[in-house]
Amino acid sequence: MKKTVLALTLGASLIFTGSVAFAAPPSGGKGASQKVQNQATIPYYVDESKLPFDALEGYETDRYWGVHKGAGYRIEVPKNWNGELVLYAHGFRGTGLELTVEPPERLRPYLLENGYAWAASSYSTNGYDVTQGVKDTHALGSLFNGKVGKPSRTYVTGHSMGGHITAVLAEQYSNSYDGALPMCGVTGDTELFDFFTDYNVVAQSLAGIEKEDQKTILDAEYAEITVPNIKQNLGINGKLTDEGQDLKAVTMNLTGGQRPLFETAFATYKNFLFDQLPPQGDYGVAAGNVVNTTDSVYQFDEDMSSLSDEEIALNDAVVRVVSDPQTKQQGLTGVPKVNGAHKIPMVSMHNVGDLFVPFHMQQLHAERAEANGNEELLVTRVIRAVGHCDFNADEESEAFADLAKWVEEGKKPTGDDILNPEVVADEHFGTEFTRGYRTYDPERYHTHE
Repeated sequence: MKKTVLALTLGASLIFTGSVAFAAPPSGGKGASQKVQNQATIPYYVDESKLPFDALEGYETDRYWGVHKGAGYRIEVPKNWNGELVLYAHGFRGTGLELTVEPPERLRPYLLENGYAWAASSYSTNGYDVTQGVKDTHALGSLFNGKVGKPSRTYVTGHSMGGHITAVLAEQYSNSYDGALPMCGVTGDTELFDFFTDYNVVAQSLAGIEKEDQKTILDAEYAEITVPNIKQNLGINGKLTDEGQDLKAVTMNLTGGQRPLFETAFATYKNFLFDQLPPQGDYGVAAGNVVNTTDSVYQFDEDMSSLSDEEIALNDAVVRVVSDPQTKQQGLTGVPKVNGAHKIPMVSMHNVGDLFVPFHMQQLHAERAEANGNEELLVTRVIRAVGHCDFNADEESEAFADLAKWVEEGKKPTGDDILNPEVVADEHFGTEFTRGYRTYDPERYHTHE
């Protein structure tokens, strides 16, 4: 999941660099097992000529780069190093062969100004390989110890898939890290892929496609024939029909409930989400299909306690997908689960209008942490934007500074109450930690500039 938004206009499609269709299970309701490509057999490579990098203007630093265990890396240590390290995990890069390193661009000036060293890995694979990202990022920390010195504290942060990696590192290697900052993270893990499937099968049903004919894989027929017909029947690129309004309502409830900027979000992502069904449900890394929509509930209204006759009819008319039993393994396998079981302070950030990795990912994470009696170690902050990972330097730097203060002084920072539907639905939700003005958001809502 690449974090950079190249274009974002009201009512237009959202474009992501390196965007590659995500996987979905085979059609027919049951996710048949797939032969998983062995990542170790793919000829990934690092172009070492691209690894060297310059210091930012005005900063004196020592910089290191190279290849470690098949992964490229970059390390930067300011001359005024405070003895602490920040490991950065990048987002989804597609499935190409070249492995590339990305610095924490928006955080980098703040880190250097305040004496933090940072290190980033390319990982030794591409694809949605969170497991390898976890292993390679953790290994980079060990390399730093030998090349530079053992840090007094180590933090981990990352965007999107890198946020997923960050959350898993915080759970699997809690003793190695002091604080975690997942940003726009897939902290609901495989629930993201369930949502991509939900959106498409609900749209098919509302467009009049019978259950036995609904597709759950992205093939030429679906992309070139089925999707244009769905869009026409639902008014996706014009005035939404009644059925199109129903898809919009279901999408709102699946992605976090009534909240500010959802109108803009749906207009932005409504076409994009039809492209998120890939050819198999193992995402190239799991033991089988990970998508499970058997527990999805599709609702038009905000009454979560019951279903109307129309909602019951829709839920009965939509094809369901069953995940393979072997994908339920815990730990560093397939697409690792995020259980909310971290033992270190964590500040998590998300955009309220993101529908690529929906805001609901954060609600799932908060619910899991609460179920584990771990809610005191998780703070979630909502930023009023509809892009994916659409944060600015002030928002990221403030979140990291507050995390570091929490680690150092033991005082938990404030966050947003994301599990209270009334709070989330309020027109001012997300203003407390938003810095700067987005053109599609009424300026009067911004209390901080």
